[in-house]
Amino acid sequence: MAKKKSKKKVEIDKNTEAVENQVDKVNLEDQFKEEKDKFLRLFAEFENYKRRTAKERIELFSTASEEVMVSLLPILDDFDRASTEIEKDKDNEVFKGVLLIKNKLFDSLKSKGLALIEVNKGDEFNADDHEAVTQIPAPSKDMEGKIIDVIEKGYKLGEKVIRYPKVVIGK
Repeated sequence: MAKKKSKKKVEIDKNTEAVENQVDKVNLEDQFKEEKDKFLRLFAEFENYKRRTAKERIELFSTASEEVMVSLLPILDDFDRASTEIEKDKDNEVFKGVLLIKNKLFDSLKSKGLALIEVNKGDEFNADDHEAVTQIPAPSKDMEGKIIDVIEKGYKLGEKVIRYPKVVIGK
């Protein structure tokens, strides 16, 4: 009878050990799944961080010269005004010289990412794209809510607007 008890005890011990091994295996699998999930989330978060910082770096490089560009815009405006006035005097040589300097300056700035925002008289006014300086009575019914005059040109640096065009609209 002692042999039967010990055999049963050995079998129970083996069964208990097998169950414990199964429980340990299930616990290990759960821990593995949790760790794998943590790793995947951390990896995805890191990839998003890399993508975001790369985008910010590109944006920083493209707009790093924004302050210099903004300070040069009044000079471009002065060249436009000078060109208009010199053209009235019919002094072709002076006009050509001023126009040449203006174009060189604009081309240099353009090569660094500066772009003129095209606005024409008669275009529809959009508060997201234009800055209204004033409203005047429209010369005709079809000009109501449209741009009557462009006071100051607008510019973009890359995709970022650094100065909105200043316009007069008809009411």
